[in-house]
Amino acid sequence: MDSDIPICPLCLRPIPADVPQSAHHLIPKLKGGKGGPTVLMHHICHKEIHATLTESELARHFNTPEALRSHPRLARFAGWIAKRPPGFLSKSPGSRRKR
Repeated sequence: MDSDIPICPLCLRPIPADVPQSAHHLIPKLKGGKGGPTVLMHHICHKEIHATLTESELARHFNTPEALRSHPRLARFAGWIAKRPPGFLSKSPGSRRKR
């Protein structure tokens, strides 16, 4: 495998240049993270993070890749998506956060 291909910090799969990807602010911009650290991840993984957690939860408790992987729902998602190819896309049902 090419060592220049980045690895998604949520699902730990490679992120080839030709698959949808996005930068995730470890501390949300609206919570003081503008200009702060970001991680490159698969777009589907990024969408799952924001469908699962609020901006406040991300800022307070889930602001590292390790913390994100420790969240029960995100851990289940990461295990499921890890069995799919890096370019796998799925229609997201939208936000499933409990308000």
